[in-house]
Amino acid sequence: MSIKRIGTEGGVGTGGQHLPFARAVEAGGWLYVSGQTPMKDGEVVEGGIVEQTTLAIQNCVDIMTEAGYGLEHVVHVSVVLTDSRYFQSFNKVFKQFFGDHPPARICMVADLVVDVKVEVDVTCYKAP
Repeated sequence: MSIKRIGTEGGVGTGGQHLPFARAVEAGGWLYVSGQTPMKDGEVVEGGIVEQTTLAIQNCVDIMTEAGYGLEHVVHVSVVLTDSRYFQSFNKVFKQFFGDHPPARICMVADLVVDVKVEVDVTCYKAP
């Protein structure tokens, strides 16, 4: 079994710095996408939980697509919200993306390193 790293620069963090991890790693049909925040070109996209959730999930989808995976391949999603009051609004956006292919999921509340409202990672599987 080989391991393929996608985006070994880890993406761009605040201030344009490259982060020391892969955006995703594929092994044996599994794809692990690193946590994605609502950032574009190294900048946090302002907005409420709906806008930030949409971009965080879309960032995951973009990485999955680059690796040859689709929403139907998502088996698990981990979500970190910075406030439990965001839960219902987050769920509405989540359902727009995953309504046809609901994955297993964990959703937790915690502080995040970057000043955003949400971070999302996904695990996908596609038979090799």
